[in-house]
Amino acid sequence: MIPAVVYAIPAFVLLVAVEALSYRFLPDDEEYGYEVRDTATSLSMGAGSQVVGLPWKVFAVLAYAGVYTLAPWHLSPSSAWTWLLLLFADDLAYYAFHRAHHRVRVLWASHVVHHSSVRYNLSTALRQSWTPMTSLPFWLPLAALGLPPWMILLQQSISLIYQFFLHTERVDRLWRPVELVFNTPSHHRVHHGSNQVYLDRNYGGILIVWDRLFGSFEPEGERVVYGLTKNITTHNPLRVAFHEYAAVWRDVRAAARWRDRAGHLFGPPGWSPKPET
Repeated sequence: MIPAVVYAIPAFVLLVAVEALSYRFLPDDEEYGYEVRDTATSLSMGAGSQVVGLPWKVFAVLAYAGVYTLAPWHLSPSSAWTWLLLLFADDLAYYAFHRAHHRVRVLWASHVVHHSSVRYNLSTALRQSWTPMTSLPFWLPLAALGLPPWMILLQQSISLIYQFFLHTERVDRLWRPVELVFNTPSHHRVHHGSNQVYLDRNYGGILIVWDRLFGSFEPEGERVVYGLTKNITTHNPLRVAFHEYAAVWRDVRAAARWRDRAGHLFGPPGWSPKPET
């Protein structure tokens, strides 16, 4: 099954071009805009993620199908309630996936790719990981609920398409009720910030309600500084894709104790062992 998001790629590229042109004809000194090498890296990472992701989807479908077969009941795709459950279940799974990938370093090594640009525009949405296998456990419970695998894959694509439009500085805050319930460009700009107040905030996919419920919400206030707390200063796609895995490996090899090795793998990004007393 080809994910629905693949069919949206031509539209993504066209909208990136339109937004880039908007900065040429309607410049804004308060916004970071585009830079050729940065955009090329984002597009390369997006293309690479699709090459890796297509065969991985075959494995994911088999895994979903296996769990779905064992589910005690199967929900009907013809019911509106099934689709409503799917929306909330998928979005909660995305929240759990996203939060874990910011708080567990070996998972962050995969997700850090998406945060590696110091700019924030529609091309940033395409800067995706080349190691998608870390996502599977977070969606298997949906199959266990009796949601058909094809519906899970479709909703994942819908969520990704929605999130593409969040990666822009050209849209200010939206109508207050929308900002209250849905993830918006303003909320997601916070998520991409390296400002101390913005770190590990606003993990939502389509909805922002999970962040409000679980205490990870932060409204946009001070100007966002995009990128990482320690930026990687490279446009090489291979280094962007795997630099944090290499850093994790160096720290694990250098650690003297097994508990420190475990900390470098499963602790949060930036974790370091306490000195022995």
